Amino acid sequence: MHRGKGMKFVTDSRVSINNRMPNKSKDYSEYPGRTEAFWPNFLLREWMVGAVFLIGFMTLTIVEAAPLQNIADPTNTSYIPLPDWYFLFLYQLLKYQFAAGPYILMGTVILPGLAFTALLVAPWLDQGLERRPAKRPIAVSMMLLAVVSIVFLTWESVQTTHWDTIHKQGELTMNEGPKIDTSAKGYEIYSNQSCVNCHGKNLEGGAAAPALVGTKKTEEEIYEIADKGVGSMPAGQYKGSDADRKELAKFIASYGEGGENNK
Repeated sequence: MHRGKGMKFVTDSRVSINNRMPNKSKDYSEYPGRTEAFWPNFLLREWMVGAVFLIGFMTLTIVEAAPLQNIADPTNTSYIPLPDWYFLFLYQLLKYQFAAGPYILMGTVILPGLAFTALLVAPWLDQGLERRPAKRPIAVSMMLLAVVSIVFLTWESVQTTHWDTIHKQGELTMNEGPKIDTSAKGYEIYSNQSCVNCHGKNLEGGAAAPALVGTKKTEEEIYEIADKGVGSMPAGQYKGSDADRKELAKFIASYGEGGENNK
């Protein structure tokens, strides 16, 4: 056989193709104590661990109520928004001069984008097979830099945030309103005329009708509305006598704006 262009390769006809060993993956039973079957051993254990964490999480939500705050008010310019703890490092980043104000794009898009891209391409920058950190300087350095930066910025944000002010500004205040006199004759008429179905048993209103507590309608206007209706309330809802309708209007007006019972 000559080297060069005329080189030819031939096979040995004495070796049968049927004698080749098939390329099969080794069974997990060949490594006792080191491997196990995915189903049901491994999967069942994972489900059990997940169930324990789920039960623990549900227990915490039942024991400790969620820290709810007041309804968001877009007109309140004094409110200081604060993200959840796992975003505090990004919140702190916006406090620096190079990432805020005219450079807000740097703190909201460019720097976080570069950090995310660096972590994303880290496996391609360091393709070594070593598992020891000392043998993988690129990947380990990038990860340590990310962890140290996040921990430092989070710590800085915690230290510079006025937590007392943050907690007080969102305190949930319940406005129970005036106590409704359910023994009054006007309330008896209110209940018998099915007003309670739409306006609530405490005149608090609902999805189908507005609240009557604090209403700006006068007694005369309420007297007319009870018969003729207004807005989504059709006419002819009231079925009682004129005397009872007057008593009903007087009762509702007493809980309106400036009423004697709305104090």
